[in-house]
Amino acid sequence: MSTGTLIAIIVPVAVVLILAAAVLWYLSRRRRLRQQFGPEYDRAVRRSGNRLSAERELREREQRHEQLRIKPLPPDTRQQYAEDWTRVQQEFVDRPGEAVQRADRLVTLLMHDRGYPTEDYEQRLRDLSVEHGQTLEHYRVAHAINAEARRDNATTEELRGAMVHYRALFSELLDGNEPRGRGTATEGG
Repeated sequence: MSTGTLIAIIVPVAVVLILAAAVLWYLSRRRRLRQQFGPEYDRAVRRSGNRLSAERELREREQRHEQLRIKPLPPDTRQQYAEDWTRVQQEFVDRPGEAVQRADRLVTLLMHDRGYPTEDYEQRLRDLSVEHGQTLEHYRVAHAINAEARRDNATTEELRGAMVHYRALFSELLDGNEPRGRGTATEGG
């Protein structure tokens, strides 16, 4: 076989292999983003109208999240939060609207103590989506019900639902999903 024939065979094969590797890399990155962000991935795609720009936004969220100082809570602080949550649930019996507002404040305070910035609700959603994408919709629903409750437009059953939704994120922030990746602080180093 001549050198020209070998080149004519090797170059297209190499190009096909490189393209196949690029496609596999892209698909694995997309799969990782889908698994990590859960429903938030689909929400980002719908909002942007473009899968590539949505994925770019999600990667930007990851980069911002790496810069945050997310940390686990000391056991005594975790215990105090658990007790505070129990009190909020007990308050629900007599004052459901106030209990939901306290639940919102407690979740926000817990986020803050874990190291999440809490000044802006939309930014909280973006920051939480990196580690808590599977439960983020609970937070959205609870927050919306809480807003309705402040206008006296929420039923007791809706308020009960808000407490359940807040509890999902509260539990995950308190007990689950320890921080991962660079830029996070951990106990003992």
